[in-house]
Amino acid sequence: MGEQRFDVWADGAAYERYMGRWSRPVADRFLSRLDAGGGPRWLDVGCGTGALTAAVAARYRPRVVLGLDRSPGFVASARASTPAPACFAVADALALPVRDGGCDGVVSGLALNFLPAPAAAVAEAARVVRPGGPVAAYVWDYSGGLPFLRHFWDAAATVDPAAAALHEGRRFPVCHPDPLRGLWTGAGLRDVSVTAIEVPAVFAGFADLWEPFLAGQGPAPGYVATLTPLVRDRLRDELGRTVPTRPDGSVAFTVRAWAVSGRRPARAGGG
Repeated sequence: MGEQRFDVWADGAAYERYMGRWSRPVADRFLSRLDAGGGPRWLDVGCGTGALTAAVAARYRPRVVLGLDRSPGFVASARASTPAPACFAVADALALPVRDGGCDGVVSGLALNFLPAPAAAVAEAARVVRPGGPVAAYVWDYSGGLPFLRHFWDAAATVDPAAAALHEGRRFPVCHPDPLRGLWTGAGLRDVSVTAIEVPAVFAGFADLWEPFLAGQGPAPGYVATLTPLVRDRLRDELGRTVPTRPDGSVAFTVRAWAVSGRRPARAGGG
């Protein structure tokens, strides 16, 4: 399923506070498990604010790692915060501006769920990686691996029953192991594997959890931006009533992403 009207991606700083702070440790764990072998030319598709791009640069020391994203705001944020050898450009994952076999490795972090044609995007990634090179990605497990979002949408549905249909777990069928595996094998990639990545997500207090929902970046904050002040306050109060709070006032969860990887065949028809 493609983007809907609540899927706003424009402000890098707002995204960092909402989801970016969890995506950086996931990027590190993702690469630590990727049997990639390095190489001088890497591509990060749907780079967002550059968390995965920076992690590739630090781990593999390539000559260049190119981050591509459709959002000019995210690309500007990534450029401002990520030094060379990373570079960034605005581009579409469905039409990568890279020649066939032009990259030693292609990665993507937290982007597939929001693409209108994920299979076409994976096929493009398989096209631009060299024979034998890795294509790998990870996505949030919206169906059950982001408990603070589950609490949010449960509270939203209590206040506004129509909000139940907006839960990302219902909207994004890609965020499960079998669909991810199918995308990779469907693109002709070999040695496909899918694994879970879990990291802690600790909020200093309820305000630290709630306030990023007011910044308008992503489906849930985009939905909040449409609410009247009265309904928004009711949602805040309902969410505050239901999230588990520790004695020190902090709110702690474990969040999960699914990672998938495969390789372009070394030769036509080969393994």
